[in-house]
Amino acid sequence: MKMLIFIGVFLGIFVSNSLAQKMVPIQIDLPKAMFVGTPTNMTIDKLEKPLGKPRPPFLAPEGTKNVALHKKVTSTDDMPIIGEVDYITDGDKNGDEGYFVELGPFTQNITIDLEKEYNIYALVLWHFHKQPRVYFDVIVQLSNDKDFKKDVKTIFNNDLDNSSKQGKGTDWHYVETAEGKLIDAKGEKARYVRLYSKGNNSNDLNHYIEVAVYGK
Repeated sequence: MKMLIFIGVFLGIFVSNSLAQKMVPIQIDLPKAMFVGTPTNMTIDKLEKPLGKPRPPFLAPEGTKNVALHKKVTSTDDMPIIGEVDYITDGDKNGDEGYFVELGPFTQNITIDLEKEYNIYALVLWHFHKQPRVYFDVIVQLSNDKDFKKDVKTIFNNDLDNSSKQGKGTDWHYVETAEGKLIDAKGEKARYVRLYSKGNNSNDLNHYIEVAVYGK
């Protein structure tokens, strides 16, 4: 009898762990592409080459979804030049005029309050995809501290000269496209998401269309 009970408990734990580990592709609704072809004449240090094909699916535990949708966004620029910061989590990734917020020059950041702690598996970011652009000092941080003074985890940083004062990054620059930039968050736990940028190769301003945070 004891042996049967042991086997039953073992099988129960095995099945439970198997279900917990079930990984499926996250669902990312992509906007209409605004340009085609490979950008040229971009002389930028450490610039990723375009894949030239759709991005491979990103796997995360079943039930993972965009937990940033319609959540509150704050910014270091409280008077955007164009648009509102609410656009960043409204779910609309259209690249046309009227769908992005334009923040002032120099280093700016936005913070999304997810309202509770989640395991975060990926983040997809759209700055601007009407034209091929490269944004500088793109830094993405997670924390449970709303002021980001402690327990800060940096999951992406391409500030190669530490000009935005968040530490020197090692990630590469990339060209904005309708696919957005997907960043692997590796299941880190956090309530707040902060994103930095410092202008782009076209002008000194900072733009956001949408930020989707995939968590559970």
